Amino acid sequence: MGFYTSPSFFLALAVLVVPAAALGLTGRRIKPYGMAASCAMLALLFAGDPRGLAAFAVFLAAASASAYAVWHSWVRPGGSKSLAVYRASLAATVAPLVIYKVGAVFDQNLLGFIGISYLTFKAVQVLIEMRDGLIERLAPLDYAYFLTFFATFTSGPIDRSRRFMEDADARPDRRAYADLLTRGVLMLFAGAVMQLVLATMARGFYDPASAPAGVLTVDALAVPAAVREVVRAYGYAAYLFFDFAGYSLMAVGASCCFGIATPANFRAPYVAVDIKDFWNRWHITLSTWLRDFVFMRFVRTATKRKLFANRVQTACAGYLVNMALMGAWHGLTVDYLAYGVYHGLLLAAAEVYQKRSAFYKRHRRERWYRLLSWFITMQLVVLGFALFSGQITTLVCAALRGR
Repeated sequence: MGFYTSPSFFLALAVLVVPAAALGLTGRRIKPYGMAASCAMLALLFAGDPRGLAAFAVFLAAASASAYAVWHSWVRPGGSKSLAVYRASLAATVAPLVIYKVGAVFDQNLLGFIGISYLTFKAVQVLIEMRDGLIERLAPLDYAYFLTFFATFTSGPIDRSRRFMEDADARPDRRAYADLLTRGVLMLFAGAVMQLVLATMARGFYDPASAPAGVLTVDALAVPAAVREVVRAYGYAAYLFFDFAGYSLMAVGASCCFGIATPANFRAPYVAVDIKDFWNRWHITLSTWLRDFVFMRFVRTATKRKLFANRVQTACAGYLVNMALMGAWHGLTVDYLAYGVYHGLLLAAAEVYQKRSAFYKRHRRERWYRLLSWFITMQLVVLGFALFSGQITTLVCAALRGR
């Protein structure tokens, strides 16, 4: 059963939401029922995938053992605060994802299951925040619920454990929950329209092979081949937004029905006026996770060790490391790695320009400048998606064969 894509999922969700709504509207805690509902949904998810279920069990065991080890060393009073334990736990938690990504390069599914990338980031966040002293308690069932909460299991958004447990442990106010439930249902409907209707049409436009009957396709346009490829890139950008933003909206909506106010993942990304603004609006929970746990820590370490001459150089290096990791997280392919490095270079260039350009500082608030900046940003974003989708690689390979 595919989450947010198959009719059986929506039927199961409708059935499971009814008891959750009854609990919330009567002021009772939803958490125990939410745990049971998540187990039921995951059982349906892995029903036809025993290999994926086994891989998930391996990951959950490794992540749980690692979390306990770090808690015992860093959170428990009198703990040794061992860096070796912390580093070994991080390695054990990340290892299944690394094995899966490396195996995928050779067309081998080793320890892979749907949702492994998102669960790894959530598990790593817990380890880092325990070491930082931000997490003071970690009940095993709470940790398991955080990782296995079905609404965000397959593709995020990437929630934070402390925020999640604050919602899960709360006894909801009836009126507040009624508002949350209403918002959740509306988000589910809006997300379904975006993903199942608009994304389907956009995909059919840029990929005629998947086009439903009657949908306009890029191949039907009477334009030169080069123009057609440019239009195809814009079609893919539209598809990617409607598909992923629609899914994310449904995931947030489902979360609301169970009393969890999962953070939004998109905020009108195609109105961004520069590349930094774009990443503050696109896949927000991923970009903020990378900012907090990769970029900021890299900058702090590099500054402390004086690896670069000034703050701008340090920030530029941080952007490159940050976005290269983002590309690798998507997959160890030329397309994904190039996409990550590309955006790292864009962010580094934006950092230099915004910090050192007198022209930018003089005009950045003027309407004509913001409009021009928006237009340039969108072209750079669409070009990045053409890298991400493999369109550019395909065109380059075709050109080389033509020679």
